[in-house]
Amino acid sequence: MGLEAGGAPRPGAAGDFPLPEELQPLARLLAATDRPRPPVVEAGVADRGILTPAAVLFPLVCRPEGVSVLLTLRSAHLKDHPGQISFPGGRREPEDTGPHQTALREAREEVGLDPAQVQLFGCLPEYRTSTGFRVTPVVGALRPPLALVPDPFEVAEIFEVPLAFLLDPANRQRHRVMWQGREREYFALPYGKYFIWGATAGMILSLASLLEEGERRL
Repeated sequence: MGLEAGGAPRPGAAGDFPLPEELQPLARLLAATDRPRPPVVEAGVADRGILTPAAVLFPLVCRPEGVSVLLTLRSAHLKDHPGQISFPGGRREPEDTGPHQTALREAREEVGLDPAQVQLFGCLPEYRTSTGFRVTPVVGALRPPLALVPDPFEVAEIFEVPLAFLLDPANRQRHRVMWQGREREYFALPYGKYFIWGATAGMILSLASLLEEGERRL
């Protein structure tokens, strides 16, 4: 699955499927370790104290018509982020050896994703949420066909959005809302009936920023 012996993601392991050309620059950027990447911090994090470690899988589905991003609609009854769009993921468990294992375990539990269909090739900057989590987004390519089965308790729906749509600045919206007595600004990426915002939108924009930075270096 594109992992070093110590558990860190890497691209191009023996037996992995070839990445589409459009994902190869991203794989190279995520594999680079020439400088640290500061965390992305939401407003209000300083008031939360100790944050709970978590990880999500940022799943890039390699289809013939192009790369898409797999997302879930969380069930409305959940305590954390009910009814929101999210990546498969969750809290780190004591037995998890690192963020990649948390992400793959949670993806199997939430959507029935077989880890053998995932090629991991790096992590985005840690994302610290105002709801008390420090989340590591683990980026991986998925090889169809995918026999996904949502956990009915956690996941109301599984869907995909073209990566090109999410990376296009024209599709980004800036919103403001009053939260805990303060005005908070956030980005959203509406797609059809889906309103992608919050940490999920933040992680997508983090990936887009990384790619834009890579293009500026060329």
